[in-house]
Amino acid sequence: MTIAPSDILLTGRVAVVTGAGTGIGRGIADGLARFGAKVAIWERDPQLCARTADELGVLGIVTDVRDAEQVDGALERTREELGPVDILVNNAGGVFASPLLDTTENGWDALYKANLRHVLLCTQRAARQLVADGRGGSVISLTSIEGVRAAPGYAAYSAAKAGVINYTRTAAFELAPHGIRVNAIAPDITVTEGLLALSPDGIRPELSQAVPLGRLGDVDEIASAAVFLASDMSRYMTGQTLHVDGGTQAASGWYHADGGARFGPA
Repeated sequence: MTIAPSDILLTGRVAVVTGAGTGIGRGIADGLARFGAKVAIWERDPQLCARTADELGVLGIVTDVRDAEQVDGALERTREELGPVDILVNNAGGVFASPLLDTTENGWDALYKANLRHVLLCTQRAARQLVADGRGGSVISLTSIEGVRAAPGYAAYSAAKAGVINYTRTAAFELAPHGIRVNAIAPDITVTEGLLALSPDGIRPELSQAVPLGRLGDVDEIASAAVFLASDMSRYMTGQTLHVDGGTQAASGWYHADGGARFGPA
């Protein structure tokens, strides 16, 4: 078997991207559509959902993926309007600072629901349909570099993102006999509308210095990895987490400085 340019195409496949109103999710939805997929975005903000769906020419369904009934309804509508789902991208998420000694039960539950609970709900529902139809598929979940390293002030968030990584491994094993592949993408800091809004005076240069490639990530670079994992180019990959982070995870605290390398804070 040889590879061909057509192996990267997603023509005729139906893809769902959660939390796709803006940022990385929007970029992934756009990328999947450009490679031929029929895309539905599930976004809880009605205005963002409508605007993004119109701009990308995709189906927009207002959905809070933390709610099982809404997930079931969105999946049913996607199937009715586009066809059975072949590709699921669990992108929805959220973060806020929550120091260990100050984390409340409500704060913990909110971060768990925003970053991990919906991964179970959406993966389970999509996989049930794929198994019932006797079809394979691709599930891709967005985690974070914070799922594999200490994240001071963000213990609950990092625990949820670590959960996504191990859930990916286990789901991949359980679903492999059905031809359903399950993988994850772990970005580091990526330039999005949200990051730019938090940096009115410009992004601090030391953030880029901490990345071996010397710059922050771009949404399109995350989308490229998602297209790869959704396509037949990755047909023998499952249970993996791709670190699309400019080398940050590999560097493990080392950074370039003064023509050499140093270890510790940039």
